Amino acid sequence: METILKTEYEDFLHANRIKVNGYLNRVLWFFVLTGPAIASGVKGGVFGDITYTTCIYISVYVAVMSAIHLILFKKYPASTLTCIFALTALDLLIVYMSYSHVSIYLTWFLVPLLSLLFCDKYLYYFTAIMNYILMCLATWLISPYESSLREDLKEPTAYFQNTIGGFTIESIIMFVSGYIIGKLTLEYFKGLFEQYKLIKEQERSMKEKMDILDSMAEIYDNVNLIDFTNNTEMSLRDSGQEKHGIDLTAQTHTLMNQKIKNQVMPDQIDEFLKFTNIKTLRSRLSQKKLISADFIDVISGWFRAQYITVESAPDGIPNVIIYTTRNVDEEKRREEHLIRISMTDEMTRLFNRRCFDEDLREIRNGELSDDLVIFSIDVNGLKSVNDTKGHAAGDELIKGAADCIALSVGKKGKVYRTGGDEFMAVVHTGEPEELRKAIGKKAEEWHGVYCDEVTVSIGYASHSANPEASVDELERIADADMYAEKGKYYKERGIDRRR
Repeated sequence: METILKTEYEDFLHANRIKVNGYLNRVLWFFVLTGPAIASGVKGGVFGDITYTTCIYISVYVAVMSAIHLILFKKYPASTLTCIFALTALDLLIVYMSYSHVSIYLTWFLVPLLSLLFCDKYLYYFTAIMNYILMCLATWLISPYESSLREDLKEPTAYFQNTIGGFTIESIIMFVSGYIIGKLTLEYFKGLFEQYKLIKEQERSMKEKMDILDSMAEIYDNVNLIDFTNNTEMSLRDSGQEKHGIDLTAQTHTLMNQKIKNQVMPDQIDEFLKFTNIKTLRSRLSQKKLISADFIDVISGWFRAQYITVESAPDGIPNVIIYTTRNVDEEKRREEHLIRISMTDEMTRLFNRRCFDEDLREIRNGELSDDLVIFSIDVNGLKSVNDTKGHAAGDELIKGAADCIALSVGKKGKVYRTGGDEFMAVVHTGEPEELRKAIGKKAEEWHGVYCDEVTVSIGYASHSANPEASVDELERIADADMYAEKGKYYKERGIDRRR
C-alpha cells in the first residue's frame, strides 16, 4: 500500500509539473507585451532613460525564450530542464530590464515564488540561489549609472554595497517565507494523499472483513452481527439473515445469548451473563480487537465465546461487532494434557519442580492448615551407584525411591521430584512421623535389577509443630531435618562422604 501511495504521489507531482510548465509558457508569451508596454511608458514620459530599441530587444528576447521553452515543453513536458529554463529566462529578462534602467524590483522575488508551484524544494533552492546571483550581477552592472545620480553614494562600489545589502535582507525574508509556504503546501498535499490512503485502506479492510464474515458463518457454531449504530442483531448462519432490534434500555442480552445460556453449566451462568452483557460490552471492547471467554456446554463440552470489533468510532468505541461461539472441547483436552506434561517429571511421572513452585505459591497466598506437613527426601548413595554400576542403575534407584514415596503418601498429598535425587512432598496428615516410617519401610522392601536396595533420608516440618513458620520456613526446616538424617545414615555405615 505504501508503494502504491508513493507511486500515485509521484504521478501527481509529474502531472503538476506538466501543468505548471504549460502555464509558465503562457506567462512567457504574455511577457512579449512587456516591450510595447514599456514603449508606451517611454512615449508618455514615464521612462525617460529607456529607448525604443530596448523595448524591441525585450520583446524579441521574450519571444525567443518562449519559443525555446515551448519546444522543450512539447518534447520534455515534465523535465527539470524545462522548468529551470522558464524560470532562468524570467530572471535573465529582469537582469536586462534592470541594465536598461527598467527598475521593477518586485519581479526579482516573483520568480522564486513561481518555482514553488512545482512542489519541488530542490528546484526552489536552485531558483532562489540563481535569483540572488543574477540580482547581484544586475546591481553591479547598474551601479555606475545609479551612483552618478546620487549625491550620497557617488562611488559605484558604495551604491552596490548599499543596494545589495537591502536586497540580501529581502532575499532572506523571501527565501524563508517561500520555504515555509512550500513546506506547508507539500504537507497539505501529503495530508490529502494520506487521507486518500486511509480511505483506500478502509475500503480494503471493509472488504476483508466482509470476506471474513462470510467465512465465519461456516467456521463457527454461531455468528451474530451486532450493530450498535442501528441497535440491531443478525445471525449470519440463518439463511434469511433477518435483523432483530435491540432495546438497550430494557435488554441486557441478545436473542442468541438468551438461547445459549440455557445450555451453559449452572455454576458458570453468572460469569456467562456478565461476559455477554451488551450494556457493558462496548466499554469492555473499547480500543481492543477482541475479547473472549471459555464456558462449558452441558451437552457438547467447552466452547469459546468471542466478541470481535468490526468497525469503531474515532474514540475507539466499537460500533459494529461480531459475536461468535465455537466448540473448543478437544483443544481444552489437549491444553490440559500439555499442562500435565509441563508439570510432570518425565522419568518418575511424579510432579516436577515447576509444579512444586506453583503449589507453594498458591499455599503462600492462602492460610496454612494445621495438618500441613512439608517433607524433604533425598536418595542415599546415588553418586556411588552411578560411579560403580552405571547411570542405568542410578536411574533405577531414582525410580525405585519415587515409587516408594508415592505409594506411601498416596492420597494424603502430592510428591515432587525437585532435583536429580531430591524429592519433596506436600502432605496433610496428623502423623508425619508414621509417614516417615512408612516410606522407610517401603524402601527396605524394594529390590531392583541392578541394585539390591534403596535408602532415603527423610526430613519433615509440620505446621502444627511450627505454628509461626511460613511455608518457605517449613521447607527450610524440612531440608535441615533431612540433612541431619543423612548425616546419621553415613555415620552409622561408616562412610566418609568427603571421599
